[in-house]
Amino acid sequence: MHYPTETIDHLIQTRRSVKPEKYLTEPVADAIVLQMLENARWAPTHGMTEPWRFFVFTGQGLQEFAAFQSGLYKSVTLPETFNEAKYQKLLNTPLKASHVILIGMKRQVIGKIPENEEICAVACAVQNMQLTAHAYGIGSYWSTGGMTYRNEMKTFLGLDENDRCLGMLYIGKYMGEIPVPPRAPVEQFATWIR
Repeated sequence: MHYPTETIDHLIQTRRSVKPEKYLTEPVADAIVLQMLENARWAPTHGMTEPWRFFVFTGQGLQEFAAFQSGLYKSVTLPETFNEAKYQKLLNTPLKASHVILIGMKRQVIGKIPENEEICAVACAVQNMQLTAHAYGIGSYWSTGGMTYRNEMKTFLGLDENDRCLGMLYIGKYMGEIPVPPRAPVEQFATWIR
């Protein structure tokens, strides 16, 4: 089976991260988010472990997530290093999105597959979601900021000790063009050995 390569090339080359500050208030249809999740599950996965776990926050769920991460920041930060602007960002940024998908990596119990391969599989799944969002004209932004790597985040998501939270994917409708960042030419990072 063949597909128009120009379409695939265009989709990949025009996908951009769209930060929540650019999102409109109009929500993204849950059906689009479901399609993103459907396409995520077709990512490559060594040993068919399917290590990705996704936690979709929308509606009131966005408030719950925002309160959790901002509250966690406040509780684990010493008063002398507490930054009010960071606290407010953790509290308000999720509310700018239509949906926020927290990204988890579920570690295989026997640990046969190396952890870095499981992380790569999850990253491929997220890329599938981002390309799907772009195909629908929806903005997405993968963030690993805030409280992403804290054990409390894993507990919040119901992940186990050996699992990982790998960030959050913000999703929202937007208008306008996203600037194209410069990319190095292929010759700069690819070496051919013949």
